[in-house]
Amino acid sequence: MPEDPKILISLYQTMVTIRKFETLAGELFAAGKIPGFIHLSIGQEASAVGVCSALRPDDYITTTHRGHGHVIAKGGELKRMFAELMGRRTGYCKGKGGSMHIADFSLGILGANGIVGGGFPIAVGAGLSIKLRQTDQMVVCFFGDGASNRGTFHEALNMASIWKLPILFVCENNDYASTTKTTYACSVTDISARARGYNMPGVIADGNDVLAVRQAAIEAVARARNDGPTLLENKTYRRRGHYEGDPQKYRDQKEVVGWETKNDPIVRFTTFLKKKNVLTDEKIKEIDAQVEKAIRGAADFAEQSELPAPEEALEDLFANPLA
Repeated sequence: MPEDPKILISLYQTMVTIRKFETLAGELFAAGKIPGFIHLSIGQEASAVGVCSALRPDDYITTTHRGHGHVIAKGGELKRMFAELMGRRTGYCKGKGGSMHIADFSLGILGANGIVGGGFPIAVGAGLSIKLRQTDQMVVCFFGDGASNRGTFHEALNMASIWKLPILFVCENNDYASTTKTTYACSVTDISARARGYNMPGVIADGNDVLAVRQAAIEAVARARNDGPTLLENKTYRRRGHYEGDPQKYRDQKEVVGWETKNDPIVRFTTFLKKKNVLTDEKIKEIDAQVEKAIRGAADFAEQSELPAPEEALEDLFANPLA
């Protein structure tokens, strides 16, 4: 356990922030205030917070279509995130990227990605850049169990290994790739076992225990800065559908309720903090109220922001769409 209670409280507050952000995002989507699709990571907060808490501000991350939690854990601004989800001009990508494409290079957030496995090449490029520039930064590449079956996964791990790039590959194994059970689609029980084929450490962490994830990440981040990549598998569970509105006919809802009632990462951490006298019921209510106020304020800011003008549609493009 970290000695400084401030660290523990910060971990708790960030996890609660992610949970409340995504809960409200789901409500806004259901109300028709968010266009397109959104993919929520409710129940996976410990993975995002545990890993990102081990990083420096100048370190990089690449994330996925289910990336709100990673962006928040890396310091993303709630107002700009909600604005992007709602397609507003004040959003991170001026309202033209949406939920799956939030990026903030100033925070080292190299972007969420609508393509499964799309973050791997970006992470390898960033890792090579670090090595060529001879800095001691590092990159975290978040991905899901489904992406571990894509070609970019294998190409990225191979290249990162032979060049000893400063990358931590984080697989958030949430038991389902879209609508397919991981035990059906993967050739191995533990995705971390695939690290052996690329001559790097493969580590498993309880993805719903923020301190276990944090400790594994601290060790892997230190290794990345000095020796090369690690594959960390955080075993967790996706409590919501693949996307909001998913009928989830591929699984029994009793399974979902079981994870929700017996293995919620925030409940587990709250119990731990109260047992260690780091938090009291009164302090928990105070933090929760502060977070709720910030979340509601951010959503209100987004709703009051302007939509981008139609003539701005082709601005900020790096290729000619008419060519």
